[in-house]
Amino acid sequence: MKISMQQSAVMKQELRMNPRLYQAMDLLYMPMLDLQQHLKGELLTNPFLEMQEPEEEEERSTDKQKEKEKTAESEGKDETNWEDILLDGFNTGGRRAEYEQREYYEPTPVETRNLADHLRDQLRLLDISPRQLFLAELFIGNIGDDGYLEKRDPTNDNDNDDSTGGETTILHEIVDAANQVVEEYKLHSGGNSGSDSEGPFTLEEAEECLRIMQSLDPPGVAARDLRECLILQLKELGEQDTLTYRLVDEAFDDLITHRWSELAKRYGLDPKEVQDAADKLARLDPKPGLRFASTGDTYVVPDLTVEKIDGVYRVFLNDGGVPRLRISKIYQEIAGDKKKFVGENREFITEKLNSASWLIQAIEQRRQTMLKVMNFIVDRQRDFFEKGVEHLRPLTLREVADVIEMHESTVSRVTSQKYAQTPRGVFPLKFFFSSSLGTTNGEDASSRSVKALIQRLLADEDQSSPMTDSAIVNALQERGVKIARRTVAKYRDQLGILPARMRKRV
Repeated sequence: MKISMQQSAVMKQELRMNPRLYQAMDLLYMPMLDLQQHLKGELLTNPFLEMQEPEEEEERSTDKQKEKEKTAESEGKDETNWEDILLDGFNTGGRRAEYEQREYYEPTPVETRNLADHLRDQLRLLDISPRQLFLAELFIGNIGDDGYLEKRDPTNDNDNDDSTGGETTILHEIVDAANQVVEEYKLHSGGNSGSDSEGPFTLEEAEECLRIMQSLDPPGVAARDLRECLILQLKELGEQDTLTYRLVDEAFDDLITHRWSELAKRYGLDPKEVQDAADKLARLDPKPGLRFASTGDTYVVPDLTVEKIDGVYRVFLNDGGVPRLRISKIYQEIAGDKKKFVGENREFITEKLNSASWLIQAIEQRRQTMLKVMNFIVDRQRDFFEKGVEHLRPLTLREVADVIEMHESTVSRVTSQKYAQTPRGVFPLKFFFSSSLGTTNGEDASSRSVKALIQRLLADEDQSSPMTDSAIVNALQERGVKIARRTVAKYRDQLGILPARMRKRV
């Protein structure tokens, strides 16, 4: 077998996406706020684009415009020659700064104080040594946003509920890190550090510093697990002698699995007394650090609006804040005389003019596509708008794509990160899409509507005898929904509902 290199000519058809097609796909994907910013940027960079004023204002200003033109003719000495500016590459001589694009600075929000700042403020008020303050800074660096003391080494996550193992691991890591920092400081400074005279950091110092950290606000901060977090909060409330504290401290595994009978036998009490004591834990905060977590403001601007007018649901595009673009007549007339433009000027004009025309067409295509998709959704989900989420019908991207005669990926881009304001509230467009389940009457039921039905069944159940997954299956079958028990269990978990054994009240 001989290996050789050779050249050959082959003709074949390929589908290649040009940059404009990529931009068109990006326009479909953009939510309303992003589209506004994008078009404002295009207005600044493309001289052939200008904002289109409302027609009413244009009619009113016609007479005023004529008067301004007459005034401009009389003051023609200082009138700007736009043709010369365009031919000269926007060079206006001494007044160049007037036409240059000014840099825009996005206003930045003021930084808010987080949990670490809150803890440092309290440490400054304490009478602690520099060594303790140094260790405290390391502890702060290992406290997550939820307020828990995090492990640095993921390979040591095999301690499960053994708080002693977790304690030794994280404290050893902090001690090792502190001593390593001291050694590096000694190497770089060429001498001993201030803390070196007292010897290396020890595990006992770390344990003492941990107690200081756990005494700070909010109660439960610097805990290593949920059990310790609850204990710290109960101590802060002075409830060490209560049954609630003993349940958390001595029988946490049985407590979180709701084994009321076993706990009642263990403490010689009635199961209801144990359950009442456990209910008091609801007033505690399982993640005390989140109250100081910085969460950015999230605003949802609906891209579409659905209104019921004279008994008919109508869809409107919420694009009032989007700039209406058109081709500038002034630049279009100047560009019409192609004899004056050669070389780079001609390429610039051709590129900008074509780009402006294409962008206007792409925006209109985006509008029409979004209206087509939403109109089909409204027609398909009319029962939802009339009766509620339990009457939501199954719908897939493929179905919409087939009806509006577009590709499935196009429909996916249109519905991604878009919201619709409806008489029943503001919903993401993805909300109206869900898989189907069979029914006894031969129709399909939406998985989302089945979840809503399960949620309603469990909300009305007898808490002393909660419905099992099998009972839920039977109840749904009575309503004509064919579903497996494992599917019910999956939907229940997605809704955050506990199993029947753990929902039971005594």
